[in-house]
Amino acid sequence: MTNLSHWDRLTLNSVSLQNWPQLVYKKERQMAKRKIAPFLWFDEKAGKVAKFYTSVFRRSKIIDLTILSDTPSCSIEVANIELFGQQLTLMGPGAPTKLNESTSLVVGCETQREIDYYWKRLSAAPEAEQCGWLKDKYGLSWQIVPTELSRMLSDKDQKKVARVTEAFLKMKKFDISALKKAYAGQNGR
Repeated sequence: MTNLSHWDRLTLNSVSLQNWPQLVYKKERQMAKRKIAPFLWFDEKAGKVAKFYTSVFRRSKIIDLTILSDTPSCSIEVANIELFGQQLTLMGPGAPTKLNESTSLVVGCETQREIDYYWKRLSAAPEAEQCGWLKDKYGLSWQIVPTELSRMLSDKDQKKVARVTEAFLKMKKFDISALKKAYAGQNGR
């Protein structure tokens, strides 16, 4: 127990040793969240992009903003932000390549109102909209997805899965009500 932090020792003292494996697992899961974070390079200044994203997402914050002067191309900004507990690192300007659909961030939405909110705030390229995907004004692709879609698509009844898939392939922005109707077989099939 000599490698334990002060916090771990206090926690260990307040619980039985029988629960120790669950505590270690919980702490490892929390640490894993912080070990991997997307790094996105934009053509715009990172501070500007960070302000935009943190204005869209309620549970968000700018952690820090660093300016790297005298780089070979120009002064670069690096911003670390947090959106719903997920840390992202943003850098810009001077991206060597453009962002494309091979990289996207997924926003799970409980309600149609939530889908509509994110769609309105983020979508900047109507021609890029398809099956819940949109592109924002900085070129980043997002998937604005109902949380229950995963449950529908993993159903053992392949007819239900086929109906839901057929319905969402025709959509730009997801319509939860239409997906539920397709799932229930109320779409005329």
